[in-house]
Amino acid sequence: MRPPPPHLAAAHSAAAAPSAAASHAGPSRRRLRQRGATTMSAAVTCCRVAALACLLAAGAATALLTFSLPASPISASATTRADFAGKLSVTDQPPPMTTHLSAPPARATPPPPPPSPPAVRRRKREPSYWRMAPEEALRYAKREIRNAEPVIDDPDLYAPLFKNVSQFKRSYELMERILKVYIYQDGRRPIFHTPPLSGIYASEGWFMKLLKESRRHAVADPAKAHLFYLPYSSQQLRLTLYVPDSHDLRPLSVYLRNFVRGLANKYPFWNRTRGADHFLVACHDWGPYTATAHRELRKNTIMALCNADSSEGIFTPGKDVSLPETTIRNPKRPLRYVGGLPVSRRGILAFFAGNVHGRVRPELLRRWGDGQDADMRVYGLLPARVSRRMSYIQHMKNSRFCLCPMGFEVNSPRIVEAFYYECVPVIIADNFVLPLSEVLDWSAFAVVVAEKDIPDLKRILEGIPLRRYVAMHGCVKRLQRHFLWHARPVKYDLFHMILHSVWLSRVNQVEIDG
Repeated sequence: MRPPPPHLAAAHSAAAAPSAAASHAGPSRRRLRQRGATTMSAAVTCCRVAALACLLAAGAATALLTFSLPASPISASATTRADFAGKLSVTDQPPPMTTHLSAPPARATPPPPPPSPPAVRRRKREPSYWRMAPEEALRYAKREIRNAEPVIDDPDLYAPLFKNVSQFKRSYELMERILKVYIYQDGRRPIFHTPPLSGIYASEGWFMKLLKESRRHAVADPAKAHLFYLPYSSQQLRLTLYVPDSHDLRPLSVYLRNFVRGLANKYPFWNRTRGADHFLVACHDWGPYTATAHRELRKNTIMALCNADSSEGIFTPGKDVSLPETTIRNPKRPLRYVGGLPVSRRGILAFFAGNVHGRVRPELLRRWGDGQDADMRVYGLLPARVSRRMSYIQHMKNSRFCLCPMGFEVNSPRIVEAFYYECVPVIIADNFVLPLSEVLDWSAFAVVVAEKDIPDLKRILEGIPLRRYVAMHGCVKRLQRHFLWHARPVKYDLFHMILHSVWLSRVNQVEIDG
């Protein structure tokens, strides 16, 4: 039975109230049933009203959307209106409407899609190097360097400076991730652990200082080390032990020999490889001779030497590293005066000034010194009358070529000075293994002249085409960053370049299948 409307139910309840007060359980049950019916009737009515409102709103929205769009073909319009008619009742349909039909507008040809970017090669996942044993990590590095992927464009590396920029980059990356160095704490000062930071032998001191401060590479656990560093200074060894004018270097080599013997007796590390995973850094001219008294030290240990003379039988190319000799005048400001002039303002063809000793410099001065040629500024010590007009550094900054003849030994700090002042170096030293030559292509930024060709020096320099010289000068400017010392090392600076060459020498020692 259909429940009564709400207003009748309410009236019936009001009329039945007096009698309900006199009655007991029976009238109370009727009132409860009537109230439940009233509530249900109200809910059903509300649901119907809401459903009708939703239907009307949906129909109105659809009709508005249809009539607001551009005219479409008859079939499409008829189909749309038929759909609306099926959804709405007859009384709810909108009044008929006249529509002017027209052809649909021509669609514009969409522009071609932009070219897809080149596929990015997914970087190979690196293994967990810290889990590898030192020898295993070195073998892995050697395989990776051999199979290095080509470097397409790297803003940090200028390819013409390197023999193989791809292998250098991969080797450097692996060095950063893998290499750990154990620094022996043995040895008495000042010969050990006291780095000289100024003068022409400062390279060994700056390297020692920065390696000791390196959190990335210096390691306290020797079991994790790939290399072991002998932290001695050849300059301090000379100052401490050499007897002036004695011409006897044996006490220096014996002292270093005894030090190495002490390490071999105290620790197991030297004996495992007979010193092949140990290295030293020495920049004094006598550095090579301090290693001659110990056979394994001379034959097996990696020596980074400024005096890299291949004719004496001490320096071994491929094992040893030619160390750049740098002059540091102010340790607190090692980069002072760095920079030079553009090519257009370099009016001097070639310049040299320095002490006249050894076999090359006297011949250079005899042939080109004392103002014999205005284009060739060749002096002994720079005369005061000349230095008052233009200092030594200003001469280098105003010269196209800076002459770097050997002195008593093959090395010369003028090579790095030329890089500092953006002057193309001219190296005159037979048998000199050029610094960091295992990775750098010196033909891109330097001129090497044989000692016998000193009389033809001007002709050789003038025979270099201007285009070629400009390219070499540009390479010198780009190379400069690789020969700078920083109080806090930066990527690809001189500290890292030296460390990389030592690392590369050690990697090349290990044997791999294939």
